[in-house]
Amino acid sequence: MRDKNLLINNGIDVDKSLELFGDMQMYDETLDEFLKGVQKKVSDLNAYKEASDTHNYAILAHSLKSDARYLGFTDLAELAYNHEMAGKDNDVTYIYNNYDALINETNRIVAIVSKYMGINTESVFKTSKAMDSSKVVLVVDDSDIVTNFIKKIFNNMYDVKIAKDGNEALNYINTETEKEIIGMLLDLNMPNVDGYQVLKYFEENNMFDKIPVAIITGVDDKADLTKALMYPIIDVLSKPFNERNIKAVIEKMERK
Repeated sequence: MRDKNLLINNGIDVDKSLELFGDMQMYDETLDEFLKGVQKKVSDLNAYKEASDTHNYAILAHSLKSDARYLGFTDLAELAYNHEMAGKDNDVTYIYNNYDALINETNRIVAIVSKYMGINTESVFKTSKAMDSSKVVLVVDDSDIVTNFIKKIFNNMYDVKIAKDGNEALNYINTETEKEIIGMLLDLNMPNVDGYQVLKYFEENNMFDKIPVAIITGVDDKADLTKALMYPIIDVLSKPFNERNIKAVIEKMERK
């Protein structure tokens, strides 16, 4: 015998849902359909997030919100609504910063409903990669917009360090002894010590094998970029770039 108090005691508004479904049999059948479809829905939602496809992200967040409202998942409905609005506003930063909260609540609901239905299931959805404070991503760029953008993407995954020019970057590299620098995202055109001077220093001190380097640049001059490509860098990100591009580069650095 299923006990609806399990749902009610965990914040699910069953009585409100019964105004729509009429009786517990229809409600339970709909819960079963929700469990069958929610994994793919969230998987697709994550794929749209990673691709920064905010249009389709908003559509799926709307669908999740509607399901949650019909079934009495009040907190999940509110979170999904906020993500729907962020998708419509093309607010990628909000989506990334609040995605884990959405997934954690979805997992909570799945666990409660599964227990109510008598189904054994594990937490279905993964949140963002856990923070590893022992690993550093070094971003060398004098643009606050660029550095803040990158920091927001990786701040919950790595210790993101910012250097405004090549001199700050080299000082950090030569004094950091406790943490692993998994890679450096390096702008070419900066005041004081520029990216080309950093590349030359790396070559002279055999540092490319120790710290992978990717170029982030808005340089249009092919001759300047060709000069940078003479060094064993692993990739080039041309501004403007998106989160998917940057994540792919960091993953490549971790495999080095």
